[in-house]
Amino acid sequence: MILLLHNRYRTLGGEERVVEDLARMLPQELGEEVQLLQRESSAAGRARATAGMLRGGLHPGEVAGAVRASGARVVHAHNVLPQFGWRALEAARGAGARTVLHLHQYRLVCAVGTCLDPTGDDCTRCHGRDTRPGLRLGCRGSRAEGAVYAAAISAWSQRLVDSADALVAPSAFAVSRLRELGAPLGGREVHVVANPVAAPQLAAQPQSGSYAVCAARLAPEKGVDIAIRACASAGVALTVAGDGPDEQKLRALAAELGADVRFAGRLPGAELERLRAGAALEVVPSRFAETFGLSCAEAMAAGLPVAATSVGALAELLPGDDLVAPGDAAALSSLVSRLWGDAAAGARNAAFIATHAAPSSVAKQLAAIYDG
Repeated sequence: MILLLHNRYRTLGGEERVVEDLARMLPQELGEEVQLLQRESSAAGRARATAGMLRGGLHPGEVAGAVRASGARVVHAHNVLPQFGWRALEAARGAGARTVLHLHQYRLVCAVGTCLDPTGDDCTRCHGRDTRPGLRLGCRGSRAEGAVYAAAISAWSQRLVDSADALVAPSAFAVSRLRELGAPLGGREVHVVANPVAAPQLAAQPQSGSYAVCAARLAPEKGVDIAIRACASAGVALTVAGDGPDEQKLRALAAELGADVRFAGRLPGAELERLRAGAALEVVPSRFAETFGLSCAEAMAAGLPVAATSVGALAELLPGDDLVAPGDAAALSSLVSRLWGDAAAGARNAAFIATHAAPSSVAKQLAAIYDG
């Protein structure tokens, strides 16, 4: 039995989808029971979250009890902050489980996990245990919350890594960036395992598509404003799938440019699949040093050409000719025009994802890690 641990974020994103996919996929692929133990940041409250961060986790006995009750041989932990912490992994290990820590983001060093400063620029100022730059910059917004995160990450990241029997990251870039940040990995191996991406039921037919898709959280790091400018310049319709704090700004930008943009909101998987099936390409304009690029990989699996930025792990998914510098709307517009309806590029993308991130391949790699 595999027990998945995850502290859900206040703002839901790709990591939640990966955890849900693993919970659904692993029993099918491994023939082994999987249970999911979650805690909710949105329900924690400030006092509880602060206590969890500073203590290195709350109620580790709950995790130990879950291991014993279920007979779990492996505890596969995803986001552990603020409520699980290193104490959850130590408790799981004490109860007899092998512990696996999945490093989806850069939170071993970075308080916001994205390596973006408050202006939206890529940032590697925090290094190792020195988390003071993030506090000075106000990366967490609230100075009090920033102080808690700075202190807790500095105090407990090494203990968290030491509590894991195995480490996993979704890309070689993520591992490289963590080492660049001085994350407490030492000489330990970090297994690179792609996020699972299943082939959709509905394949795209880009040569007959009538619009571009940008599926992303509506926040500065995702660069949706650049997608709007690029598609407006290329004269193509754009459908934006997602929600977030910048929605009104992005709507105002589209109106100012007179751009043909439809805001579809956050879509469940089946609706997003149908949206991609009618598209000519997908735009992935991220400013964030992506640790994987889930929306990019899903669009590729659907058979779409993808016009993206050369940040983070996106360069591990797409050829260099399909990437432009982040923030360059003019270059992205030219790329959108070149890739528009390119069925050959879409077929190439689908073939790559079918080997790189197929659920069967991901499960096989995780099984080897679980077995030690």
